[in-house]
Amino acid sequence: MTFIRGLRCRECAREYPAKALYVCEYCFGSLEVDYDYAAISRKLSRQLIESRPPNIWRYKELLPIDGEPSVGFHTGMTPFFKAHNLGRALGVKELYIKDDSVCHPTLSFKDRVVSVALSRAKELGFETVACASTGNLANSVSALSAKAGFKRTIFIPADLEAAKIIGSLVYAPRLMAVEGNYDEVNRLCAEIGTHYKWAFVNINIRPYYAEGSKTYGFEVAEQMGWKAPQHIVVPAASGSLLVKIWKGFKEFYKLGFLEEPTCRLYAAQAFGCHPIVTAIEEGSDIIKPVKPKTIAKSLAIGNPADGYYAADAIRETGGWGAAVTDEEIVDGIKLLAQTEGIFTETAGGVTVAAAKKLIEQKKIPRDESIVVCVTGQGLKTQEAVQDHVGKPIRIKPNLSSFQEHVKDN
Repeated sequence: MTFIRGLRCRECAREYPAKALYVCEYCFGSLEVDYDYAAISRKLSRQLIESRPPNIWRYKELLPIDGEPSVGFHTGMTPFFKAHNLGRALGVKELYIKDDSVCHPTLSFKDRVVSVALSRAKELGFETVACASTGNLANSVSALSAKAGFKRTIFIPADLEAAKIIGSLVYAPRLMAVEGNYDEVNRLCAEIGTHYKWAFVNINIRPYYAEGSKTYGFEVAEQMGWKAPQHIVVPAASGSLLVKIWKGFKEFYKLGFLEEPTCRLYAAQAFGCHPIVTAIEEGSDIIKPVKPKTIAKSLAIGNPADGYYAADAIRETGGWGAAVTDEEIVDGIKLLAQTEGIFTETAGGVTVAAAKKLIEQKKIPRDESIVVCVTGQGLKTQEAVQDHVGKPIRIKPNLSSFQEHVKDN
């Protein structure tokens, strides 16, 4: 049974069939999946969700597929815990980490959105999938499409971190390294998509792909005991993750699973690419495109597709945003590692550093519940910290050499 009514324009509310469409032909607004919530409410309950396997498909009625899922049976339900040490370091009472740096199979939250996108692409009859990526999405599409039996072509900026390039090539996709930034890669893919019948997960089937991010919010609410936090700090590239976390909370409320959420949303961006934060600070409805220049390459989207909607969600909830320097990003990575034992990529460093700044600026109160979103694995971006973590102490294989360097017991 399908719970999808179709697609709906986010601007003019014009309705479309649930096909590979992503832009309204009348107002050029982006399209979003429209669900039959009345039918979902008759089917889905907290108890049913809790009885299902610990993956993203425990929420399948709220995800855009017609039948049973075909990809991502081990994706999701990542660790969520109270971060006592980091909380003390930041001087706050109740700090939680949602840790997608261990999401299966490619160690980032992108495995969520790709699992949904590929399940839908299979239903729509596609044989080839593709994407424009800053790295994590490339890894995820490469891995999950290999398992699902798709042909795949991946497009990335040519200057990505080596680990992310290798982390795609190992799955043997056709990997195209484009001499340009992400926004230029994305424009090229939009053009290619008009000539080839491929499922570009973050272009022509983006409405379905984006819905996978709701599962991050669903899990936070479930893991908190069926409630939303008072504050949540989210890394923002396209802005979609932030928008969909908020949508997930609101859907749970609509279904009676949560009390009305009063959660405030906060966008975390790198100072070298912070168009969403700029719009928030200026009180503007306009997202001004920028040319990215930051070590946080996974967040380096200068013209964010969901930037307007992210800023709108932040204003709706009374949240804010913070931009952090490359030095602060490195400090954020190290702080999380040294307090909670989590090695996050640069996007996580952005989120931790932004949370620290927002707390110090008193934008986030110190005595309320705060969730910090960690969305990717640090092993993918080792270049960012390799000159900032010291070096091993070299010794000879004997006790006296060891004791020359170790004076304490």
